[in-house]
Amino acid sequence: MQLRLTLLAFLFLLATPLFSQAKETKDVQFKFDNADPVVFSHDIHLKQYNNNCRICHNAIFDLRKRRHFTMAEMEKTKSCGACHSGVKTFSVADEKSCDRCHKGKPRNITYKVKGATDAAFSHNSHLKSLGGKCKSCHNGKVITGKEGRVTMAQMEKGKTCGACHNGSKAFTVAGNCGNCHKGMTPKELTFKTKGISAASFSHKVHTGMFSCKDCHTKVFPYKAGAKHFTMEDMEKGKSCGACHNGKEAFSSSSDCDKCHKGFKPGNITFKTDSGDATFSHDFHLGMYKCIDCHTKVFPYKAGAKHATMGQMENGASCGACHNAKDAFSVAGDCEKCHKM
Repeated sequence: MQLRLTLLAFLFLLATPLFSQAKETKDVQFKFDNADPVVFSHDIHLKQYNNNCRICHNAIFDLRKRRHFTMAEMEKTKSCGACHSGVKTFSVADEKSCDRCHKGKPRNITYKVKGATDAAFSHNSHLKSLGGKCKSCHNGKVITGKEGRVTMAQMEKGKTCGACHNGSKAFTVAGNCGNCHKGMTPKELTFKTKGISAASFSHKVHTGMFSCKDCHTKVFPYKAGAKHFTMEDMEKGKSCGACHNGKEAFSSSSDCDKCHKGFKPGNITFKTDSGDATFSHDFHLGMYKCIDCHTKVFPYKAGAKHATMGQMENGASCGACHNAKDAFSVAGDCEKCHKM
């Protein structure tokens, strides 16, 4: 009996170091929104390095921070790239080795865009045309993993999709929107302006004569809330005035109701010490067009600077026409304008 107990105790002591050296390590999954996870196997790596955890912790992987690194950073020997550099083992920069870590097929990516239909990016079609070369895009320059979303204007300057979709390598991002935004029908735009009826812009009418790239983004950015321009700015070639210049299309300073449907300008009353002076749009439009006065003589805005009678006599404001040649002089009978 005593001998049996002694033998059991001896076997227990032999087994104890084995239990003390056992390690509970799990596979680590790095998840991505648009691809299957990358699985890191502790068992494979510990076997390679004789169960020496300190090879990686905390020199390469700091368990206190648990930061994720981009592929561009790994190529600079960060994270997995400290060993996977092509010296000790295959390189993270080796395009043929991508699927050694990234198992499965990359998924399509859908970008939701306010004011437009979703834009879908197909990994399958792009990988097919690029011969499976992931690094054509994932090279730390085109898609870095840090920049986030970019605007269409930035793409036109070579960012993200625009690096290839530039009209040379592939169709330009400034081309037909429907190539990426399937089923998109641009909306009609309404610009509300104080003191005048709203101006409506018809995409349907304009895309019947022009392509998207004729206006976007050289003239108009692809975004809501962009800066609105004054009529005076348009006369200088800004906004609608880039085409509506009297040559390519009717001038932005011609008949107002071509854009502002149903607009009928009212009378304007100027209160002065000599009595109210009333300007009748109806009367003057019977002889002149909007362009004759706006914006060379009068700006299209309320609260504009008022000219004195002395300035009018020198050709300013009403005096541009009321000069005793084109119309009666502002220096004539006061009661013609100032009703007492």
